[in-house]
Amino acid sequence: MDDLDRRLLELLGANSRSSITQLARDLGVARATVQDRMHRLEQEGPLRGYTVRLAPDYQRSRIGAHVMIAADPKKQAALTRALQKIPAVRALHTISGQYDLIAMVQEESTEALDTAIDAIGALDGVERTLSSIVLSTKFER
Repeated sequence: MDDLDRRLLELLGANSRSSITQLARDLGVARATVQDRMHRLEQEGPLRGYTVRLAPDYQRSRIGAHVMIAADPKKQAALTRALQKIPAVRALHTISGQYDLIAMVQEESTEALDTAIDAIGALDGVERTLSSIVLSTKFER
């Protein structure tokens, strides 16, 4: 991956709906160059897809929590698959320390969030959890 690839990924990260023409203009290269680069980045793996960023007003209407999970190491793979099936779990990361995983959970109400956190705690392989409610997001990239 060279500097042009990195700049292209940065532009797509800022606005994944940018047109090929606009990306080419911003990068100072031909449209065909951008198309070829995007195709190669998609095939080789760095570019896995395109996404939507939600408006801050919409995000503020949702309740989020970070749920740290201590997991039975022998059951962690199955637990990961089970967590992936819970729609409220928006992301899952492995972490170091007393806990093994951190799930980013988001729901429409405190009641729904409580239900989702209870569902996580009830999964086979979860030894204990610790939840922190997100009060606000200062910035997100």
